[in-house]
Amino acid sequence: MTWKNLIFILFLIFSTISFLRLFRFTSITSPPILPPFPFLSNSCASTNPVPVKRLPHVLHTVKPYVRPPAEDILRLKEHQLLKNLITHRAPCNLLFFGLKPQFLDLAMLNTEGTTIFLEDDLEKLRTRKLKGMGVYLVKYHKRSSEAYELLKHARTNPACTPQAGLLHRSHCKLALTGLPGVVRRRKWDVVVVDGPRGDQPEAPGRMGAIYTAAMVARASKMTDVLVHDIDRMIEKWYSWEFLCHENLVSSKGKLWHFRIKGNSSSTRFCSEAVPLIQ
Repeated sequence: MTWKNLIFILFLIFSTISFLRLFRFTSITSPPILPPFPFLSNSCASTNPVPVKRLPHVLHTVKPYVRPPAEDILRLKEHQLLKNLITHRAPCNLLFFGLKPQFLDLAMLNTEGTTIFLEDDLEKLRTRKLKGMGVYLVKYHKRSSEAYELLKHARTNPACTPQAGLLHRSHCKLALTGLPGVVRRRKWDVVVVDGPRGDQPEAPGRMGAIYTAAMVARASKMTDVLVHDIDRMIEKWYSWEFLCHENLVSSKGKLWHFRIKGNSSSTRFCSEAVPLIQ
């Protein structure tokens, strides 16, 4: 091998090494290839994607979702208890404290009778009326947080006894004195208490509704009174106090069913002693 050939081979080797080092350095320091800009799309309803550059505007205009308060609905066994009772007693005089869509189905079982709903939600007053059905606005002025003091008041005030007289003239703080005349004048066969909501301390409670249901029942011959949400303290306390354990004939889920005989001369709601509240 000549000296010139050796120099040429060495030059070729060093050139190849330099080229490989340069290629390696370039591949390490070069930025990676970025994917295309993503798109924000509405997978539920829209097929037109919104580019990322518009995303800040979208974030400023979309309000956070606030779930509306869920209305407590009747369980299947609770609904069935009411359905069986109304079917058995229809046509009858049926009074509801509170209006739910499920109750409209029950009212259809009593189209030959009279069904009255007492509701404090103005929106529900627009409910389509069925034959023999009426919906009336009622105001509840006592908050759930007042239940304890109101129960002590009822135990010590003669105006709150079963023989206290007409409801609309009552001086008992629990009496719903503003009920429409159609409620006061009629004898009721079935009374359902599922309103007002009473699920917060500052919300209107069901104290007056349960007391008034007890007074209405004692003005009739025989009345079935049903109270929903008896897992809550107020509903349980007031049912024991004014509807009485001795009158409890059945229960399903959170629904208690009382059967009360009216036209009694007793000055007490219950013949059995009720728990003492200090």
